[in-house]
Amino acid sequence: MVNPIPPDDAANDQTRAPTAIRQASDRVIRAPERYDFDIDGPLLQNRDDIRFVDCGDVVPDFDDPDGHYQRAEQATRKILQAGAIPIVLGGDHGITNPILRAFDDQGPLTIVHLDAHLDWRDEVNGVHDGLSSPMRRASEHPFVKDIIQIGMRATGSSRQEEADYAREWGAQIITAYELHDIGMDEVLKRIPDGGRYYLSIDADGLDPSIMPAVAGPAPGGVTFVQARKLIHGLVAKGRVVGMDIVEIVPSRDIHQISCMIAGRLVLNLIGAAIRAGYFDGKRGE
Repeated sequence: MVNPIPPDDAANDQTRAPTAIRQASDRVIRAPERYDFDIDGPLLQNRDDIRFVDCGDVVPDFDDPDGHYQRAEQATRKILQAGAIPIVLGGDHGITNPILRAFDDQGPLTIVHLDAHLDWRDEVNGVHDGLSSPMRRASEHPFVKDIIQIGMRATGSSRQEEADYAREWGAQIITAYELHDIGMDEVLKRIPDGGRYYLSIDADGLDPSIMPAVAGPAPGGVTFVQARKLIHGLVAKGRVVGMDIVEIVPSRDIHQISCMIAGRLVLNLIGAAIRAGYFDGKRGE
């Protein structure tokens, strides 16, 4: 059920993130049969008919980024055809749109985007499908119905025109400061019920006190408790059909804490989805 994809971003070490998260797995969960308070039971909820699978990496070709994105899309389509939930480990945020393209028969989708940055640039230096543009590209898919963005703060590549465009399109933008004021329960109320949710988590959306391994740390970010509540809330409101975690820079990590946090968020989705009955009546992959 896990499909790590490194991107063509060797400059800040993000291509190593999937491997680094795997290497931190012993800090994420020691034994899946043990009781886990995050999910109120063992990871697989004492089920023997469900399994999660590390599908390995879609190996990048730095000379052919478009081809790499196409292979990522093809891999995701195969996972969806198997009836599984793709959980994608990046890599930079440029991977999100190739993954979303595989959901063209899965809509309508609600994109829930946790990030410090808006990511609505049409292009940067001629690149239209890069790390500054995933929400702009998502908005162009006819099967994307809603975009909810959580954790915005400080500055990124967006300008006033991108903020205006996002709001005109209909994106709900919830800053980190509003989140802290009203709480995640109130944010969840703003997300349409009964949806099919794709959750995209940029590591810098989380506060650098718990997610130091990022290229652009900004204080005041989302806490682990809030992110966990978001995941469990989405699972309860409708169906989470996919998730990615991107932009971890392993060389900047401290005691593997960032990779451990990423792994715990993945574990919470897996455990919550099983507990909610996502795979009842069929073999879960």
